[in-house]
Amino acid sequence: MKAVIMAGGKGTRLASVLKDIPKPMAELAGRPLLEYQIENLKESGVTEIILVIGHLGSVIREHFGDGRKFGVRITYYEEAVPLGTAGALYYLREQLDEDFLLLFGDLFVNINFERFYRFHREKKAQITLYTHPNSHPYDSDIILSKGDGSVTGWSFKNSDRQEDYKNLVNAGVYVISPEVISLIEKNRKTDLEKQVIVRLIPEGKVFAYSCTEYVKDIGTPERLRKVEQDYRNGICAKRNLKNRQRCIFLDRDGTVNRYVGFLNRPEQMELEPAAAEAIRLINESEYLAVVVSNQPVIARGECTLGVLDRIHNRMYMLLGQQGAYVDDLYFCPHHPDRGFEGEVRELKIKCDCRKPAVGMLLRAAREHQIDLQESWMIGDMTVDVQTGKNAGMKTVLLKTGAAGSDQKYDVQPDVTAANLLEAVQIILQKRKEM
Repeated sequence: MKAVIMAGGKGTRLASVLKDIPKPMAELAGRPLLEYQIENLKESGVTEIILVIGHLGSVIREHFGDGRKFGVRITYYEEAVPLGTAGALYYLREQLDEDFLLLFGDLFVNINFERFYRFHREKKAQITLYTHPNSHPYDSDIILSKGDGSVTGWSFKNSDRQEDYKNLVNAGVYVISPEVISLIEKNRKTDLEKQVIVRLIPEGKVFAYSCTEYVKDIGTPERLRKVEQDYRNGICAKRNLKNRQRCIFLDRDGTVNRYVGFLNRPEQMELEPAAAEAIRLINESEYLAVVVSNQPVIARGECTLGVLDRIHNRMYMLLGQQGAYVDDLYFCPHHPDRGFEGEVRELKIKCDCRKPAVGMLLRAAREHQIDLQESWMIGDMTVDVQTGKNAGMKTVLLKTGAAGSDQKYDVQPDVTAANLLEAVQIILQKRKEM
């Protein structure tokens, strides 16, 4: 497979850092950003790379040449005038006769591209977007998708949003089938998202690959410094899914959000004080943040799956407003006890996912390469502690929410903490001391 890197950006917001070099050549830990992209592609077996250059493109040519010294083969397409994020593909159509990768040149990436490409092939997609949650969904493009990954809509960051959305953001990395190039006209400035992808969404040919690996843009001096810090701390490499992941699993009610009994309306969703700060600390560490929650309100007929989605979307947006996000969320809709008016009988079963069973944890471990023995479970009930123990994890019991008053299980946590922030600080300090 070939890769195309759009490397012609001027980097206006990075002017104080760049001086006389193009944005993809911004220095990070002593090397240009573009060098890390090429290295990551090579690690996944992608060695045929086309660099689309423009502004100060000669700097890129002089550094990379034909790519031989980097173990790849590099060719170039130089735009005489800027053609947007997709216009140059028209002139590369003869070289791109198979599915290819497309990356924007202002990203630091550490991705398992083979896994990404495999998803694209399995879905028989024409375009697959690499998507993830981020710390600023309120000013990002939000991708709307179904459970199978098929994209149903696109909420652009400058649109007037009247509702909450799941924190699923377009990262700027794609697998594209060659047929897509036929939608691009000669010598026409073309926006990949607005003029190509959105056009294909109604046809069911666009899919979102949601992943937790490291993809961040370096578009401002602050973001560049943060990526460099993460790189030096080893976080970028550790997040690649060729590696086993560490995770902090979070109960929902009484842990992330205030406990209000059986929460069944979006307006009841209110974060625990300092919960966003705690989750932001997880986001900045090597750990994933994954919510696992029993939701018997579904089986009891007190809440529909659609309303539960809205409740969770509200949580995502409240966290995002404070710069935090969860990497994934799993819930159990079952409840074994019968006799509730309006109950959903097919969900009134004894399952393997309702805590303290570990079905949700095992599913998360499969999907995110999580090493459960190197992970933690945090919650406000003894059922959460028992769940963590059943999965072989370390556990924290919080004094928020129920504060262990359920007393369903005679089990001792590894740590007791006043709230989620204190719990996360303890976990990260223990990890630092190892």
